[in-house]
Amino acid sequence: MLNISDNKTKLQPLDRYETVRNLTNRPHYRILNKIIAGVSIVALVALFLPWTQNISGTGSVTTLKPDQRPQSIQSVISGRLEKWYVQEGDFVNKGDTILFISEIKEDYMDPNLVENTKNQINAKKQSLQSYGSKVSTLSGQIQNIEREKVLKLEQAQNKIKQSLLKIKSDSMDLVAVKTQLKIANTQYDRSVQLNKEGLKPLTDIEEKRLKLQEVEAKIITQENKYLTSKNELINAKVEINRISAEYAEKVSKANSDKYTALSSQYDTDAQVNKLENQYANYSIRNGMYYIKASQNGYINRALQSGIGETIKEGTPIATIMPSEYDIAVETFVNPIDLPLLTKGEKVRVWFDGWPTIVFSGWPNMSYGTFGGEIVAIENFISANGKYRVLIAPDKKEAKWPVQLSIGAGAQTVALLETVPVWFELWRTLNGFPPNYYKPSVKTTTEKK
Repeated sequence: MLNISDNKTKLQPLDRYETVRNLTNRPHYRILNKIIAGVSIVALVALFLPWTQNISGTGSVTTLKPDQRPQSIQSVISGRLEKWYVQEGDFVNKGDTILFISEIKEDYMDPNLVENTKNQINAKKQSLQSYGSKVSTLSGQIQNIEREKVLKLEQAQNKIKQSLLKIKSDSMDLVAVKTQLKIANTQYDRSVQLNKEGLKPLTDIEEKRLKLQEVEAKIITQENKYLTSKNELINAKVEINRISAEYAEKVSKANSDKYTALSSQYDTDAQVNKLENQYANYSIRNGMYYIKASQNGYINRALQSGIGETIKEGTPIATIMPSEYDIAVETFVNPIDLPLLTKGEKVRVWFDGWPTIVFSGWPNMSYGTFGGEIVAIENFISANGKYRVLIAPDKKEAKWPVQLSIGAGAQTVALLETVPVWFELWRTLNGFPPNYYKPSVKTTTEKK
């Protein structure tokens, strides 16, 4: 009020009203005031009580190891359904026959395919042995040709030596004949001179002339023999070249036949390996007509039904649930809470359909929850926008119920730091994340 006017208003006391006077006289209002005061004191004290911060998540029951989870049985080859040996809900051991299929591809319809392939392998192996024998024979033939070549060359070398010696002998004979010719000319000239002086008769001259002619004829014969010896030497040298060329051609031809046989041998060996590969594939394929269980378990559902239907390779036929497995829980947490989780951290778990009373901030007061431990944290976000965390049973606490089924719903609470209630209310109202807390790791030192 600005008190601009001079008019003064006087407030009347409330005690002059009878209703107000009756209010102060009612005893239940005094009790209500005491209750409100007590509740306020209790609420104030409760603000200072300890509260365990936590991260909640929802998920389902699964198995700890991938090979223990429900899986599908697939056909490796395409075929036609012929006979079922199991039905849904049956227990099967590893190796039990589940289904028999027949062949639908024309390349494998021959009932004697494996046997015929085996016969082809045996025939090719015999052919391979024949080529090996041929190669060995040609190798021996080449060695014989080489030895014969060496002998022929030695024979030709000896002939050259003989020709050289003969040339030397003929040349010496030629020199001797030339000496005789000189002597015969000297004697003839001397006889002619003595005949002119009247000391020798004419008959003596005629004898010396005849002897000179004989020596001249002899020297021509000896020169022919000498030239013949030279020609024999040349022929012997030519014979060496001819022998080398002849046996080189023989060796080349034998080597060509040998390499041809080796090529055929290697090609046959490759064909044998290919046929053996086909034989192994055919044998293995025959065993794939019977689809067998990969492990002990229960047949959950038959994904293919009927008789006479055709399926392709890789088609799921039935699903099997392993009979032995290690139970676990997969839960999903918000991305903002992921950095606060670490492997080995303790988690409280409760399951759908299991009587549970949960106080997330006071885990000791909860009922029907079970202890768990984080064993794996996924580093990539899931399709639901959260991160997957795998939880295994805590061995230090009570065992999880044996009645749990794979796929049952579960909820989890990861326990973090303990703070006062007022702090948790203040954090929640402000939208802050829980306090970052890492579990302490105990280290032990090895004693010497």
